[in-house]
Amino acid sequence: MAESTAVEGLLTRFEEALVAEAFSDAPFVTEAATHIIAAGGKRFRPLLVFLAAQFGGDVDEDDLIAAALVVELTHVASLYHDDVMDEAELRRAAPSANSRWGNSIAILVGDYLFARASARVAKLGVEYVALQAETFSRLVQGQIAETRGPGESEKPLAHHLQVIADKTGSLIATSAVFGGMVSGASPEVIDALRAYGEEVGVVFQLSDDVIDITSEETGKTPGTDLREGVPTLPTLMLGASTDPDDAELKSLIDGDLESEEALAAALEGLRIHPVMERARAEVQRRADLARSHLDVLPDGEAKDMLAAVCTELVERSS
Repeated sequence: MAESTAVEGLLTRFEEALVAEAFSDAPFVTEAATHIIAAGGKRFRPLLVFLAAQFGGDVDEDDLIAAALVVELTHVASLYHDDVMDEAELRRAAPSANSRWGNSIAILVGDYLFARASARVAKLGVEYVALQAETFSRLVQGQIAETRGPGESEKPLAHHLQVIADKTGSLIATSAVFGGMVSGASPEVIDALRAYGEEVGVVFQLSDDVIDITSEETGKTPGTDLREGVPTLPTLMLGASTDPDDAELKSLIDGDLESEEALAAALEGLRIHPVMERARAEVQRRADLARSHLDVLPDGEAKDMLAAVCTELVERSS
């Protein structure tokens, strides 16, 4: 997504501030806390803060950077914890903190970054603290639900969508709301930004779900989630099917996919199955829903850039 000169300048200043925020008097803590930050990232959440701030009045740039730091520090901290939960060996093509220093260090570094986010948000005001606390609660609840899995009375797909909303949608929504709050945007605008961010967060993950199956052209290793038995939109849609013709493919997916041959067969079966078109249609539907929340916002470059996010999320999974 193309960025305006103003947003580019904010992102440059933000990147410097992010590294400084992870600094500690203890050199090892600094090294570990900047481990994921140094590996780069999309900085999507700070970008949303900066774009959303364009729908209000005059902005204190220091407060805007602080709000962006809060959401990104929270996001990065959650990645340290996620990697421990997932026993991940890599993060952004580099060894994960847990594989390099062990689970205890990775968890404590995540806690350190959460603390840094808390220190920042406290200076913004009580309304920001309350929203950050609510968001953090949803992040934790989403992780617990994902770890526990769906209950007996829950439909797996509905469970998956709620996990995504809590783990991904909540913080992206807060990013957009923070930007609106810093700029003094109207309640109507802030509600629209919140709804947009929540939906875009879900679309982002559902798009990744599709890419896990169709990623030969994207440079990502196909079938990573499939092999590890991680629920995704296409596999959950297939699992809900009552068509007897789907039984063989469902059995293959539920079986041992450790061998390259078995994984290749499962991927091929999914790629030619109508469930992939249904999954893409769901990504498109929810992207259109996210875009519709922008209708109340004034026209301009910021609105166009937010709408472009929806388009890009659909295109990356096509």
